[in-house]
Amino acid sequence: MTRVNVTGPPPHINSWVFDLDNTLYRADNAFFAQIVDNITKYISRYLALHRTDARILQKQYLAEYGTSLSGLMAVHGMDPADFLDYVHDVDLGFLKPDPSLYAGLDALPGKKYIFTNGSRGHAKNIGEHLGIYNLFDGVFAIEDMDYTPKPKQSAYKKFTSAFDIDPSRALMAEDTALNLQVPKAMGMTTLLVGPHENEQPNYVNGQTTDLSAWLSAIG
Repeated sequence: MTRVNVTGPPPHINSWVFDLDNTLYRADNAFFAQIVDNITKYISRYLALHRTDARILQKQYLAEYGTSLSGLMAVHGMDPADFLDYVHDVDLGFLKPDPSLYAGLDALPGKKYIFTNGSRGHAKNIGEHLGIYNLFDGVFAIEDMDYTPKPKQSAYKKFTSAFDIDPSRALMAEDTALNLQVPKAMGMTTLLVGPHENEQPNYVNGQTTDLSAWLSAIG
């Protein structure tokens, strides 16, 4: 079931902001397991730890710093470039281009952006694999946030400043409700992409289980 809250693109919107993972495409647990396993392998190699100890530290840093990467940088002074290349080296074979997603994105008036806690390389690989990368006017990734990820307020401020976005004329689509709290407070219209819930926080303006269908419905 898809819940659509508008008919036709909201007339005041001129910037369309999309999270990447589980928003512009739906990934199964097996896909994200590849990334999680790569993070464990990297920590194990980088700190010379047994895989079990590496996984424990991985979860600890995720809880304390928001991402395992942030913890590795803060505690161990790690250079993130090699980490990002390694953990995002995954099999994309399960992903299939969606012509309706392409058409829906292409039809949106104004500019379109990818805003992801993943790396630039990851966004490019996924976007090109899906055949939609050329539709976007900009990509803002973890490198551009100085490795301080969403939902930290600084990430959103850097994003809107980098592309000169007026939040009151922007819509942001995300699969994580918490990541919509700051953009809503900044004045953005918010769209949650994910399983339907009867009640959502008041910072969620709309919800859909299927982004392609939502785009088609407002097109």
